[in-house]
Amino acid sequence: MNRRTWKKGEQRVAAFFGTLRTSLSGGNSKITRSDTMHPDLFVEVKHRKRNSVRTLHDEVKAQAAVEGKTPVLAYLDLGRPGFLLVIHSGDFEQVVRIFMENGKDTK
Repeated sequence: MNRRTWKKGEQRVAAFFGTLRTSLSGGNSKITRSDTMHPDLFVEVKHRKRNSVRTLHDEVKAQAAVEGKTPVLAYLDLGRPGFLLVIHSGDFEQVVRIFMENGKDTK
C-alpha cells in the first residue's frame, strides 16, 4: 500500500476524534505509540485492502437495513469479560445516542 494512503487514513481517523495523526507512532515516537495525539484515547489504525470484519459488517448492515435498524457487531471471547463493538463511523453518533437513552453498563 502506498505510504500516502495509510497516512491519509490515519489522518482521517484522528480528525474523527478531534485530534491529529502521530508521526512515527510505530515505536519511533518519543510521545506515544498511539496513531493519534488524542489525550485520552489510544487509537490503533489498521488499513487493509480486505478485512473480514468489514465483510461481516456489510452482511449485517444489509440485514439491519431490511428491519430499519443500525448494525452493531459484538465480539465475545469465551472466558473473558466484556466484548468488543464494531460500529461504522457514520453510525457512531446514533449508536451512542441510543446507548445513552437505553444502555446498561455490563462488564
